[in-house]
Amino acid sequence: MAACGSGATLAPPAVHLVDTARATANAVTVSPLPGTPDASPTTQISFLGAAGTTVLRVRASGSRSGRHRGALRAYSTGTGESFLPAKPFVAGEHVTVTARVRSQGETATVRTQFTIGFRAPVSQAEFPRTPGNPADVQHFASAPTLTPSTVRITVPARTGAASGDLFLAPYRGVGTAGPMIAEQSGGLVWFHPLPAGESATNFRPQRYAGRTVLTWWQGRILRAGFGQGVDEIYDASYRPLAQVRAGNGYHADLHEFRLEPDGTAWIDAFDPVEVDLSGLHGSDDAPVSDSIVQQIDVRTGLVMWEWHALGHIALAASYSPLPDDGRSWDYVHLNSIDPSKPGEVLLSSRNTSAIYVVSIHSGATLRRIGGRSPTVKPGAGTAFYYQHDAEWQPGGMISVFDNGGSPNREPQSRGLVLDPEVPGGGVALRAAFAHPGRHLLASSQGNLLNLGSGRWLMGYGGLADFTEYAASGAVLLDGSLGAGVQDYRTYLAPWSATPAAAPAIAAQRAAGGVVSVHASWNGATAVAAWRVLAGNSPASLHAVATVPRGGFETAASVPTRARLVAVQALDASGRPLRRSRALAPAA
Repeated sequence: MAACGSGATLAPPAVHLVDTARATANAVTVSPLPGTPDASPTTQISFLGAAGTTVLRVRASGSRSGRHRGALRAYSTGTGESFLPAKPFVAGEHVTVTARVRSQGETATVRTQFTIGFRAPVSQAEFPRTPGNPADVQHFASAPTLTPSTVRITVPARTGAASGDLFLAPYRGVGTAGPMIAEQSGGLVWFHPLPAGESATNFRPQRYAGRTVLTWWQGRILRAGFGQGVDEIYDASYRPLAQVRAGNGYHADLHEFRLEPDGTAWIDAFDPVEVDLSGLHGSDDAPVSDSIVQQIDVRTGLVMWEWHALGHIALAASYSPLPDDGRSWDYVHLNSIDPSKPGEVLLSSRNTSAIYVVSIHSGATLRRIGGRSPTVKPGAGTAFYYQHDAEWQPGGMISVFDNGGSPNREPQSRGLVLDPEVPGGGVALRAAFAHPGRHLLASSQGNLLNLGSGRWLMGYGGLADFTEYAASGAVLLDGSLGAGVQDYRTYLAPWSATPAAAPAIAAQRAAGGVVSVHASWNGATAVAAWRVLAGNSPASLHAVATVPRGGFETAASVPTRARLVAVQALDASGRPLRRSRALAPAA
């Protein structure tokens, strides 16, 4: 990112919110939210309301750039429109917006005002690969481009464990980075290798357009502490379906990508801007990484809602020390977003050790759990530090992965289930999970996933470990990736798929007229056996052997002097699924 000004400063002002609910009973929300101190020069103006909301007229003026003309584009959800200015705003200027909107039969005037920030440069240096063990990498003769981390299961799934496959996205360490599905035995199901320098996070199945899809973030992870990339949506045959990009000139960050039933996505972005930190003994134009939340209309790419930590979370709330080497100060470090409750969004901030319940309409904090100045009184055992993955749970509970470091504040990381609405006020601890056999302290990343029936899956993020717990705290499944490998979040869910691509084959002639065959089908879940075919032309292939599936890759030795061989995947009833290409075995 290039700086938009030299020697310019931005002091986040106090947030003076415009209560648009008083202007219209239908509460149209305008973004950038009123008081935003560092909006992007290329921001659109978003008007989000009830179904049928339309914008009749917009007047947007910059204190330096003057009146901005532009175009209106409607959301595919029918809940509003975005005004796209024809030219950028100017860094440092104040922008006022007035619009006439119609929603549910009423017409009213809504307003917002915000300031355009000065973008600060950020180093593009990436984290170096962590040294690991070459033995922790998988290799396949039939799929030589697939070299993911191994998945070692130290405690096999016990009675009562949840069914499904593991959804992982290993990066760093030895082995190729990319989204990966593995059986609970550790066997590979599917792997999508990424180009060198790119990583994936947040890999899991979600629902989009009425069907189950695979989703993940993909991009570059910077040493500045955030990612620059895009969010991917693939169909159940592993084909690209859609891509979600951050709007308003930002890059999608690695920390959150959440699809909603209305076809929208909730994502985050980090944006370094220049801020006056002289009051905190810093410089008057120090780079500060703002954490930004956006709701994106997937079909149109329009920004429907945008929230900035700057102007809503005080700089003094941070536990992160000011850097002394010119790096951007990551004072908040947002790492999860959950909009499950109507009108609210639950946000987790690692560097303030706090969870925020934020009003979608105003952007204001309704409740603050943890941190320096909680608005909800903490109960016994509810303290958490540098946490990740706060989510709403049934009954108004909140789950959270309590890292407990770094710096280290606890002996090991925990999964917590908190009740923020106990009678008389306060937060109560309803459940806590920690590994009974090992002291696992994850300095970064991690998640706590509700598997139902009192079971929870905990991914340790910065560590290579993952564990499923029973309600009692007993370990139901335990495993890890290779040494030095990280996996931002770990998921477990049922999965079945038939790949669009054909099965893969490798074959080599051995002595005595025997051919060694290796067969695999990346992502297929219904294969029970492989039929080996042989012949002197593709049209004359016939079965010479059938062998049971032996994992991701199945090996077989078959007697044949035919010129060509191929493999055919069979399901549990022996029905052919799909055939590989025919090839001549290597000598």
